[in-house]
Amino acid sequence: VQLVESGGGSVQAGGSLRLSCAASGYRFSSHCMGWFRQAPGLERERVVVIYRNGVTKYADSVEGRFTVSKDTAKNTLYLQMDSLTAEDTAMYYCGVDVYESNWCRASTLWTTWGQGTQVTVSS
Repeated sequence: VQLVESGGGSVQAGGSLRLSCAASGYRFSSHCMGWFRQAPGLERERVVVIYRNGVTKYADSVEGRFTVSKDTAKNTLYLQMDSLTAEDTAMYYCGVDVYESNWCRASTLWTTWGQGTQVTVSS
């Protein structure tokens, strides 16, 4: 199982970025996946998880600004980030729960993560 993120970069406040997570080694459509982020000195936090049936759970801080999507033909998970603020600056990680379920387990149980992509928003 492998996850490879891309699309990070530097942007001014109010701008947009789209992150991609290319997945391989498992049945892409059968697992809970998500985007998480970690800023320096802080704990990793959930940005959004997407259940295998398409249900999404966003963090309150990004609701209405970020949109997650999946392209099953390309085995790729996306995160469209709009109206970015300096508080969104962090390393962003894609993760997958390799346990097949209709539910998303707590991310502390997830064992498969990408290498991360840095997002820096200047105010």
